[in-house]
Amino acid sequence: MILHPLTLREAYEFTREHHRHHQPPQGGLFAIGCAEESGKVIGCVIVGRPVARMSDNGWTAEVTRLTTDGSKHACSMLYAAAWRAARAMGYTKLITYILGTEPGTSLKAAGWKCLGAAGGGTWNRMSRPRVDLHPTQEKLRWEVE
Repeated sequence: MILHPLTLREAYEFTREHHRHHQPPQGGLFAIGCAEESGKVIGCVIVGRPVARMSDNGWTAEVTRLTTDGSKHACSMLYAAAWRAARAMGYTKLITYILGTEPGTSLKAAGWKCLGAAGGGTWNRMSRPRVDLHPTQEKLRWEVE
């Protein structure tokens, strides 16, 4: 496997085709791909500003999507590459959230730390009805500094 440059548009398309439970995010700072030696893209990571406004301090970025075709070690390679790129851009922290049912093995392998439960639930409110198109279960927050 090799790291592969991707535009955000290419990463959104890969995410649309391969992500298990999310559509592409709204915007992003940068994307990185992972490819076979032949050049076939097998995964991508999209990094953007933190979704939670209290985390958006100018020094923190967030992995908003990580998508692979299931290739072994692609996730940990992409998490590590995202942190190297974010750090090179001046960010001091990179965060992400995973479902509580996911083990986080790739994050551990890439040197990230789990900070525990963080949110989950529905965005639907009486004052602003929404249709949940994503899992509403509890999430786990991970970070690397």
